[in-house]
Amino acid sequence: MISLPFADAINRSVRKMPTWVVYVLGAVPFVWLVWAVATNSLGPDPVRAVENRLGLWGLQFLIATLSISPLRRVGVNLIKHRRALGLLTFFYIVLHFAAWIGLDMALNWNQIVQALWKRPYILIGFAGLVMMMPLALTSTNAAIRRIGPKGWQRLHKLTYAVGIAGAVHYLLLVKVMSAKPVIYAAVIAGLLAVRLVAQRRTRIQSV
Repeated sequence: MISLPFADAINRSVRKMPTWVVYVLGAVPFVWLVWAVATNSLGPDPVRAVENRLGLWGLQFLIATLSISPLRRVGVNLIKHRRALGLLTFFYIVLHFAAWIGLDMALNWNQIVQALWKRPYILIGFAGLVMMMPLALTSTNAAIRRIGPKGWQRLHKLTYAVGIAGAVHYLLLVKVMSAKPVIYAAVIAGLLAVRLVAQRRTRIQSV
């Protein structure tokens, strides 16, 4: 395992930082968004702006969560805050979906169901959200004890499917292909590939 020269300093800082700090910092974008809505500073289409920002922040927190394991390979141990990052991911994705059904679709359930089937990117995004639900529900210590460490690890392999769903959802969402969604998809694909290679090596070494 390669260790980055500044890994020890990062690890010392992480060990000293309480988990609640991550939650507070993670809530800052949401607080800013509430302020932006209240001050009408989101441009001519505030509903679309709210949806896009919540979805993008959810994707960014997902990338941060997926980065935990690869970073450990280079000596940076952020495992203490993986749960917080995962729950923040779930928080923003839920808000993203809630903004769509509540603000964009105005709780018109007929149109919501039709949109889920007619627009593949919405269905894929919804599938990603559904897969995140058991991950969020089993993030507590009590849930881990109940299903056991091995069961928890198997269940949390859904993270791969969630990452793929998030990347594909963003790629299909944009009507005109641009570099941003491609970069996000490439980063997620790279992180998932690193995790898969690391797990394969671990299985081979244990044989």
